[in-house]
Amino acid sequence: MKAVYLDYASLDQKDLDFQALKARFGELTLYPATTATEVLTRVQEAEVIITNKVVVSAEIIQQCPQLKLILISATGTNNVDLEGAKAQGITVCNCQAYGTSAVAQHTLMLMLNLATSFLHYQRQVQQGKWQKASQFCLLDAPIIELSGKTLGIVGYGELGKAVARLAEAFGMKVLIAALPNRPADDSRIPFAELLPQVDFLSLHCPLTEDTRHLISHAELAAMKPSAFLINCARGGIIDEAALAHALCEGQIAGAATDVLTVEPPQAGNVLLDARIPNLIVTPHNAWGSVDARQRIVEQMVENVIAFQSGQPIRQVN
Repeated sequence: MKAVYLDYASLDQKDLDFQALKARFGELTLYPATTATEVLTRVQEAEVIITNKVVVSAEIIQQCPQLKLILISATGTNNVDLEGAKAQGITVCNCQAYGTSAVAQHTLMLMLNLATSFLHYQRQVQQGKWQKASQFCLLDAPIIELSGKTLGIVGYGELGKAVARLAEAFGMKVLIAALPNRPADDSRIPFAELLPQVDFLSLHCPLTEDTRHLISHAELAAMKPSAFLINCARGGIIDEAALAHALCEGQIAGAATDVLTVEPPQAGNVLLDARIPNLIVTPHNAWGSVDARQRIVEQMVENVIAFQSGQPIRQVN
């Protein structure tokens, strides 16, 4: 089979092993990146298209007479016209749950950084303030323990459960929120009731019309002034202007986010203002451990083998 990977550099930083994937094809052409105007030329003779973020439209699919399979080297499928592929008899498979450990680890890292005022103390060391201190340590910013604190989790799928397990290992009490328009029960607390109870609130739900701006002015005001907010889900779940205001006014103690509404934030973002206190922003790389990215390659190999055997797995169309 002749395969084309349109944007492998979005996954590989020269630290992944593609040999098992290459072995599944008679020919595999790897492009670091592909512009919209280059797509058709590169895939027109392909039997397999591999894409992470490059758009494969119905129009493109219709002009690829040899095409049999599209592999998405990610979970999201919005860059491939699934209905267009189905209409042409093209199987589309994605990758799933490859980054659970990485994102859960990143979430706890952000929580620990906020709990220990890590960035504050690191800056003080770099600025020479410890060296000039009158005593052996610096304690001018709050340091709290996770043990005994309450973590609220919004979105209790695989990721939420992984974060809960790590939090419990630190001695935290975990509460699960009922998502909007979902019934509460003995195991899930209505969202509005959960907010004032938590010391940390961690978001792991998808971005839908029900969860867009789930956290805005009223929700931030309902949280404890000592509480922290963590977002390793999607940027649009938080009203970013409301969060910036809440942090500047001291309505909550701090926040950390791995995601923004528009990525990369080439036009800027209110949360990138360095004057906002106690805010950590990481560049949507919670998922990006070398282990997780290699798992994507392994899942693509599995997807090809299953397709070739006539029993596709992780099929999304």
